[in-house]
Amino acid sequence: IQPPTIICYICGREFGTKSISIHEPQCLKKWHNENNLLPKELRRPEPKKTEVRTIGAKGYYDLDAINEAAWTSAQNQLVPCDNCGRTFLPDRLVVHQRSCKPKTAK
Repeated sequence: IQPPTIICYICGREFGTKSISIHEPQCLKKWHNENNLLPKELRRPEPKKTEVRTIGAKGYYDLDAINEAAWTSAQNQLVPCDNCGRTFLPDRLVVHQRSCKPKTAK
């Protein structure tokens, strides 16, 4: 049995239950640094961590619900390309747009 993992609400990567608390502040700091380097029109609002729900009298965390909310939050960070509609992180969108050309009508 694999140990439980938690998805980072910022980047969408999986981490162990102990290391996620170390990762998230570093990931958010990196997010701010990268977001500040983007052109103003590509800057996004800071991702917000969703509330943790508990189940039962013992107050266990619902990891599936936490991970689903975190995955959705991470996916909301993606920006669509105006030409092809594919989604990218904003810093990668800039690179993609250099080679993505609008389709010409035949």
